[in-house]
Amino acid sequence: MKENGQVNIGVYICHCGSNIAGTVDVNTVREYASKLVHIAIARDYKFMCSDPGQELIKKDITDYKLNRVVVASCSPLMHEPTFQKACEQAGLNAYYFQMANIREHCSWVHEDKREATEKAKLLINAAIRRVFYHDSLTSRLVDINPATLVVGGGISGIQAALEIAESGNKVYLVERDPSIGGKMALFDKTFPTLDCAACILTPKMVNVGQNKNIKLMTWSEVVDVSGYIGNFKVKVKRKARYIDESKCNGCGLCYTSCPATRIPKKRVIKLANQVLKELR
Repeated sequence: MKENGQVNIGVYICHCGSNIAGTVDVNTVREYASKLVHIAIARDYKFMCSDPGQELIKKDITDYKLNRVVVASCSPLMHEPTFQKACEQAGLNAYYFQMANIREHCSWVHEDKREATEKAKLLINAAIRRVFYHDSLTSRLVDINPATLVVGGGISGIQAALEIAESGNKVYLVERDPSIGGKMALFDKTFPTLDCAACILTPKMVNVGQNKNIKLMTWSEVVDVSGYIGNFKVKVKRKARYIDESKCNGCGLCYTSCPATRIPKKRVIKLANQVLKELR
């Protein structure tokens, strides 16, 4: 959307009360932004996310025929949808909007006002240069694979797998050791209540093994991840078992019968001394 092929950008700088204005010289930043190329209007306002702040953007889109909008304020995670909606309500595609975070990435991490102001200028300049190349996009819904991969079978991985599985979704729990449990399996008591670690962990381990929505992959490691959100492909390497898992009932007789566990101690010492002698 261009007026006679011209990109017209509106820049809006939020004071965020004193969160930004207390550290960043907002007036200086506004004057700097107003002199950059393709800027049709540059304003500052105490709370851009408020209704009056959004109305200011909508009015300017119409009055100045803006086809790009940059808002310098807080985190996009918090208010990007707010400003995108305001742009749409004024007839501008939501993806012609770009946000510069001058709160968490600037004012909150600086004490020197001059340095914070200079950084704010750089962040806004970068946002302006980026929005220049934005294209009009449309949102669409696509099918996704709801299965979840949880890497690591410690107490956190176990709890995550159980909660996802109980919601009705498939979970693949990958653990590199022969058994799940992680470090908590080594503890006697838990802080700060001094509850029995095994009493908390063991029932959860059993639930993982019995839950039909959990595919437990122990003695395995993730070696490759490809794809994108909703359609990832993961390659898992399963280490050799040396037993027929379909016939294993966990009796432990294979371990007690293993020759490696039945070599007499004297013979082990004799073999070790012989190897050392050969190495010398």
